Amino acid sequence: MNFYILTLFPDMVMQGLNTSIIGRAADAGIVHIEAVNIRDFSQNKHHKVDDYPYGGGAGMLMQAQPVYDAYQSVAERIGRKPRCIYVTPQGSRFTQKDAKEFALEKDLILLCGHYEGIDERVLEEVATDYMSIGDYVLTGGELPAMVMVDAISRMVPGVLSNQESGSFESFEDNLLEYPQYSRPEEWMGKKVPQVLLSGHHKNIEIWRRQQSILRTKERRPDLLEQAQLTQQEKEEL
Repeated sequence: MNFYILTLFPDMVMQGLNTSIIGRAADAGIVHIEAVNIRDFSQNKHHKVDDYPYGGGAGMLMQAQPVYDAYQSVAERIGRKPRCIYVTPQGSRFTQKDAKEFALEKDLILLCGHYEGIDERVLEEVATDYMSIGDYVLTGGELPAMVMVDAISRMVPGVLSNQESGSFESFEDNLLEYPQYSRPEEWMGKKVPQVLLSGHHKNIEIWRRQQSILRTKERRPDLLEQAQLTQQEKEEL
């Protein structure tokens, strides 16, 4: 899968994504991550990409032309217009379901805004999706774009060494992940639940399912409204 991140800060993006699991996947050629510097497409000799907004107001606005040309440089290279996510607090909330959907794409562009945003006209031309990672405002779209690339990459086959790691995590079936334990069996007086030491896989599976439901009820009850629960599970809740 190929990620193209349109940004004013390519070093920030690449330094954050060239490490750990995502970095290893990139080194192995499973994913390709490229930061495209929007400033490189400015027609201004000082590589200026912003200007004052019409109608007044505080701050500067990213201009349409360099953003469009940066997008076109990718589209022309791959021979088509790919899906393009504009990272913005005005977008839909990014979820695990979205990560799975985006992971099916061969090529994906993520557009990072800055200053007071981007000229609306170019967004109308290139943006296919408007996504947010939360109801707060950051100084730019780079951090949210990195979050999305990380989450999406984990859904690409071959990125995780153990595919089960991507199948039984929080937000699968709208439930949070169950508690997990490692050695030693007792730490600071706290013991590992006996069922996990039993070797009885069916009982362990049942226990984990129950714990996922209870944890979701305690920490994210809003998710339970869409969780796939059996009638017995609903009655137990």
